[in-house]
Amino acid sequence: MKTICLYFEIHQIIHLKRYRFFDIGTDHYYYDDYENERTIEDITRRSYMPALNVLGDMIRDSEGYFKVAFSLSGVGMEQLEMHAPEVLEKLQELNGTGCVEFLAEPYSHGLSSLANEAAFAADVKKQAEKIEQYFGRKPTVLRNSSLIYSDDIGTQVAALGFKGMLTEGAKHILGWKSPHYVYNSSIAPNLKLLLRDVELSDDISLRFSNTEWERYPLFADNYVERIARMPEDENVINIFMELSALGIAQPLSSNILEFLRAMPVCARQRGITFSTPSEVISETKSVSAINVPYAMSWVNEERDISPWLGNSMQREAFNKLYSIADRVRIANDAKINQDWDYLQASNNFRFMTTEHSNVGLDRGIYSSPFDAFTNYMNVLGDFLNRVNSLYPDEIDNEELNSLLTTIKNQGDEITMKEKEIVRLQAKVEKLQIAEERLKQKLDKAVAKKSVAKKKATKNTEASEEKINDKQ
Repeated sequence: MKTICLYFEIHQIIHLKRYRFFDIGTDHYYYDDYENERTIEDITRRSYMPALNVLGDMIRDSEGYFKVAFSLSGVGMEQLEMHAPEVLEKLQELNGTGCVEFLAEPYSHGLSSLANEAAFAADVKKQAEKIEQYFGRKPTVLRNSSLIYSDDIGTQVAALGFKGMLTEGAKHILGWKSPHYVYNSSIAPNLKLLLRDVELSDDISLRFSNTEWERYPLFADNYVERIARMPEDENVINIFMELSALGIAQPLSSNILEFLRAMPVCARQRGITFSTPSEVISETKSVSAINVPYAMSWVNEERDISPWLGNSMQREAFNKLYSIADRVRIANDAKINQDWDYLQASNNFRFMTTEHSNVGLDRGIYSSPFDAFTNYMNVLGDFLNRVNSLYPDEIDNEELNSLLTTIKNQGDEITMKEKEIVRLQAKVEKLQIAEERLKQKLDKAVAKKSVAKKKATKNTEASEEKINDKQ
């Protein structure tokens, strides 16, 4: 039986402000708060809330037949918390239906998987913890930034304990093979891979409202019919896209949500089910391994990583940033960590691209790739200075790690001693209370004894008086 695995990604760009060379060392705040708030409120109104409302209706109307998955970057969640908490509340409501799965991904929506294994692990674990905090379940399937995957990355993901991973059904990797099966990593066989159907996904996210497209207008029944007519043994149809495709890339006026709403009805008529990624991975065997020696992604026609690292400017910025990855991780300073997350975000490098892409690119405040590079490097220059001022670069990473470990151990020892002092103080207070109670009991006993003695003396004197009277 064929099943559709539908997945949406939610990430929000953190816009850098115009930051000049002379700001280095004097201004440590790098972000355009006005633009960040404006853009997320706009995308929430035009895309996120209308789309999530319809997805919720689809789950209820189909009585749980329809299922869907999401992944949210940590930095995107932070922006939603500040400017559009209703989106997170709606996602929590959908989570309560039992028909939604939330995936893991790098917290920063960055490129750490290409640079530093420890930084990547920390990035993923941080986001997984935030997902569990909001939705009550630890993710078991990972989706890397922009579906970036390679054999080496698969090994890292498997080592982190994930059962599966989403990536691109790139033709140069699959060759004659179909993306409609479950595959596995060639180096880590226990890690299953779900491959995006490029054509079916892009028909919705990129071409739906294009009046010059040969399939325009696209109707749900025809779309589902194409899936139903696929070879009998091709049973896993992975349709992956950004949630913003519903309302931004494809405006609501194109009837994109009406198309989406009709999908479960049409699918049910053809005996096609919906499944979450973890359901597909647990219920479907891998047919074979796929070899991906070089990193691939979903963004450009080449399906490689050149949108972020294709020119010398991008590589210089990337190498400069990740040159301090270990120091940032070892130092573990709260404010440094926040800026580290924001500066890792992949859009910072994509703004510097010089290549054409079939996925639209809005550079925002930047007039050119070089303008984006210059602004980012100014910000990065200040950030590097801050890291080095906290922990001078004369101290190598091993020495810094040892020093901070010593400081941490000393801190832990002080904390333990403080707790012991509190415990002893409490014990002393209890002993003092017990002593006071004992003293009160003794005083009462002495007083009682004194009264008894006086009474006995008085009785004796009375007896003696009686005897004297008789005499």
